[in-house]
Amino acid sequence: QVQLVESGGGLVQPGGSLRLSCAASGRIANIYDMRWYRQAPGEQRELVADITSGGTINYGDSMKDRFTIARDNAKNTVYLQMNSLKPEDTAVYYCNADVRTVLGRRDYWGQGTQVTVSS
Repeated sequence: QVQLVESGGGLVQPGGSLRLSCAASGRIANIYDMRWYRQAPGEQRELVADITSGGTINYGDSMKDRFTIARDNAKNTVYLQMNSLKPEDTAVYYCNADVRTVLGRRDYWGQGTQVTVSS
């Protein structure tokens, strides 16, 4: 079994910054892509950013200018640096990882961390 645990969410004023972390643990053989998604109330879940094990990065539409994804393969951890936050960035942010274990390969999800941008 694999667990993804996110941290770093909270309340921030417009223009502020937050750094999210997501650590994977369990009987992991390999982690391929790691991703951040977000879901605002009443909206569909959308991709924020994706990073491969080799460091290739893909951002969702309109995310690249203010968000930066990074990962530490030695720690099985992915990060999301969010700058110049806007109220429309308010959402639950979810970590996702494509993981191989002895049981096979599949996607895992974290429980989500709330980010609220408000004055």
